[in-house]
Amino acid sequence: MSTRVVVTDPDTGIGGGELVVEVLGAGPYSVEWEWGGRLATGRRELRLRVRHDGARPSAGTVRVSRSVPAADPWWLIPGLFYGENRPAACARVFPRFETGADRPQEMVSGRWGFRADRAATPAVLVWGDTGGAGLIADEESPLGTTGLAFEHDAGRATIALLFPYREYPVTYYGSALALPPSEAAHVWQPGESHVLTLATFPLPADRHAYAPVLREDRDLRLAAAPVEPWQDVATAADIAAEGLYRWHYDPDPGVLLETVGFDREVSGGDGERVDRQAMHVGWVSGIPWAAALLEHGLRTDRPEHVAAAERVIDFICANLSPSGTFWGTWYRSSGWSQSWSHVKDALHARTLGEATLFLLRALRHRPNPAWEAAARSNIGAMLARQRPDGNLGALHHAATGEVLSWSGASGLTWVAALAEQGDPACLRAAERAGEYYASFVHDEFLYGAPEDVDLAPTSEDGYAAVLAYMALHRRTGEERWLDLARRAADWTLTFRYTYNVRFGPRTPLGVYGFATRGADQASPSNQHLHAYGLVCTAELIELSEALGDPYYAERAQETLACFRQFLPAADGDLNAYRGMITERYYQTDCFQPKGMYLTLSHAWSAGVLLLACEQVLARVPLAAEP
Repeated sequence: MSTRVVVTDPDTGIGGGELVVEVLGAGPYSVEWEWGGRLATGRRELRLRVRHDGARPSAGTVRVSRSVPAADPWWLIPGLFYGENRPAACARVFPRFETGADRPQEMVSGRWGFRADRAATPAVLVWGDTGGAGLIADEESPLGTTGLAFEHDAGRATIALLFPYREYPVTYYGSALALPPSEAAHVWQPGESHVLTLATFPLPADRHAYAPVLREDRDLRLAAAPVEPWQDVATAADIAAEGLYRWHYDPDPGVLLETVGFDREVSGGDGERVDRQAMHVGWVSGIPWAAALLEHGLRTDRPEHVAAAERVIDFICANLSPSGTFWGTWYRSSGWSQSWSHVKDALHARTLGEATLFLLRALRHRPNPAWEAAARSNIGAMLARQRPDGNLGALHHAATGEVLSWSGASGLTWVAALAEQGDPACLRAAERAGEYYASFVHDEFLYGAPEDVDLAPTSEDGYAAVLAYMALHRRTGEERWLDLARRAADWTLTFRYTYNVRFGPRTPLGVYGFATRGADQASPSNQHLHAYGLVCTAELIELSEALGDPYYAERAQETLACFRQFLPAADGDLNAYRGMITERYYQTDCFQPKGMYLTLSHAWSAGVLLLACEQVLARVPLAAEP
């Protein structure tokens, strides 16, 4: 039994759409509504007053939905769901949309429901045959945590808000093992009433139409989502540099260990049993973060930091794979090896490209013939493998150089490396690649950047695209690259939280008042907050300057502000040691309960914070530091 009313929007600017309000549960219920004014994007607020008119207590869920005709719908839940979400060829298992499907144990379905704190903005959008629509609310309502849902049936695509949430057809907890569906419950007492606030808006056929809507929504949330950094930028740089040098750097043989445990007594052995005795050449360790430590050491006159950074880069550059590129990963037990791939002997393009990009940047500060030779070898190998259409490949055989996979957009980081190299042939290759990967940006579906989630769409794909297209614009001055950089930045920012998630008062994140605005969802597959978006801090600031629009610089600064929280400035802070920086902040129930954080320090977490701090300090005098 349920109560159902249809709310007609009087403003045809909204598309003349109807919203269906249902209370799922024994009633009766009464529903009253009031529309707010129309905003610039066409968004209008709707206030619903729902009252339980029954004589007995009743569990009830309020569902607000609207539909559009759609033969092949495209969905967007920011940070959580993008189109089909999981390409059919992706080996990683996480929620996927497929018309008419009902294979919940495979996480493939034509209908999905999620709790709102999984989303960077609590919104659900759909594009249908001629346009689309969106619904948006807050993470929490008087009835509890909000839900975001959608379904496709008989040529209609329906989006919905649920008060409180329901997760179905299964619950995703970060692994291929599907958990049972879950839901929150609210028991209404006789005569009980509540006001629920939401908003709805139209969408033209262009999938990029989310950008002004989400920008407007972020502005509306700002006042209620303060972020208070614990440290200024210079101090944060010092803390991050100490973390890299003190905890992650091992001079034998010259590596930045990928992870280090907060608890140095666990299992005995000064924590060594939980420290990951490995180093990637880029991405989660390696050259990018050594380059940041190098820059910091030169700026602050710390010769020990400079020497450590040089030793790491020396070690990587002295050990190229037989195919002429870097290796993927070094292991203390077995030496140099492939990337994290199920494909034997595969090296991952994004990891190689990021290592090469930051090697080129390190060379600006410290010319070194061995480093230059390694950079030339990597670049030469990639130029020789590039397809005529511009694709640079995704997986490369460590011994032969054969391209083992051309899927995805992991080659985007190479666009930045080739553009920054400076040679005309490299620039031509970068432009061909930029043209090829532009289709991913225009499709609003970038995927393949991180080694560990195969072909899943991720925030890291967005960062790579921003790095790539800003590098091309910097070299050429051409507007087409600037436009692609803007579009890529807009897509990237869909992963960035625009509100402060509410944490339980006894959870670590709740106790410390961790503000989530500015943090990024790692991906729909890895649903936790991370700081990797700091990797393109300078590029977002540069984008703002090129466009004459402060928005992108503001978004970069809010991320830097966010991750100047939760910094252990002294041994014992946060149950860690000074400079140990976690990779994961659990803002929803995925991998760990909401409100926890991972008690491992990651080399990249310290490195990317150090990089962003150094980039900002290079632009802003200390006296005027934000």
